[in-house]
Formats: sequence, structure tokens, C-alpha cells
Amino acid sequence: MHKQQRTDPAPASTWTAREAYLLAVVCLVVGLALGYMLRGSSAPVVSAASAPAAAPSAPAANPAAPAGDADLQAAPLKAALATDPKNFDLLVHLGNLYYDKHAFATAIDYYRRALELRPNEVNVRTDLGTAYWYLGFPQKAIQEYKQSLKVDPGHAQTLFNMGVVYNEGLKDPAAAVAAWEKLLKLHPDYPGRERIQGMIEELKKRNS
Repeated sequence: MHKQQRTDPAPASTWTAREAYLLAVVCLVVGLALGYMLRGSSAPVVSAASAPAAAPSAPAANPAAPAGDADLQAAPLKAALATDPKNFDLLVHLGNLYYDKHAFATAIDYYRRALELRPNEVNVRTDLGTAYWYLGFPQKAIQEYKQSLKVDPGHAQTLFNMGVVYNEGLKDPAAAVAAWEKLLKLHPDYPGRERIQGMIEELKKRNS
């Protein structure tokens, strides 16, 4: 997930609705600008958040991990959302913010609300699936990835993540290999190709 520039807000009780909204817009514009550089739909790696960092051996152990200062940072965005509850960009931005803080359950809520508005947004659905993975629900992660691939069968980050979850979460090396081989076939210049190829060969050797 992209790292966002942080602004220490004034206490919420001192803000007018207009000030809260303006601050939310500024945060949103900055965050989306930074996010595009790392999440851009034309880039092979769509989202740093979408990818389990290094094929984790187990999902996050604490589904109720504290959000830390996420609620404070989210306050102006929530204020803006209260006046515009169907603002897709705000919902995604809040989901990303809570994902960054490992508050995956809250991130899932915002991602799901965003997808109710735009169900074919593959990047968001893939992030949703990965949040489920980190909460310890690999089957739900795979379900979301499959939905992503119905919209975009060659979505690179979805294929990579699917391989990770099949291998690490569901202990299905054959399905993991299939996902990664499709990824490399469709995206021969995918970053980390040699590492992925090595994982494929290792799985094939281990299960031959």
C-alpha cells in the first residue's frame, strides 16, 4: 500500500464542516497522486498493498489489531464521507489508510462499500482479497481474486497474490503454479520474474 503524506489535524471539535471537507479533499488529492505512482492501472505491479510482501508463512495472527492513529488521520475523510456517503474515492482512500495500519477488518468494510458502487474495480477487489488473507481467511481471498479475474483475466497482481494464497494458505501447490505460470506467460516483463520462476520450479520439484 502506498505511504501517504500525513498532516497533524486540529482537534475535530474545532473544525467547521467546510474546513473538514477541504482538508479531506487535500488529503485525498495528495494520497491519490502518490497512490497512482505505485498503483497505476498500467503498471505491472498494481498495488503494493495487494501483494503479500514475501509469501507469508501464515496470515496475520491478530484480526483485531489496533488501528493506532488511523482513526485520527481518517477523521477529516470520514467527515467528508458523511456528507457524501457514496463517494467511491473517499471509501477507497479510507480502506487504504486502514490497510496501511494493519486494521484489516476496517479496511475490508470500506473496500466492500466501495465495490458496492463499482463492482468491477479490479484493484480494489484484489486489495479486499488480500485483506481477507491477512485476517486468516484464504478461501475468501481466493473468491475475491476469482471475481477480479472475471473482469480482467490477466490482472497481474491478482495472479501473483492468488499463487501466494493457494500455496501458503490453502496448501495447493498445483493451483499456485498454474496462477504463477499464467502470470509469467501474460506478463513476461513482470518485476521479480526470476524469483517467481524459482518458486515455480521449487514447488514442482517438491511435489514431483
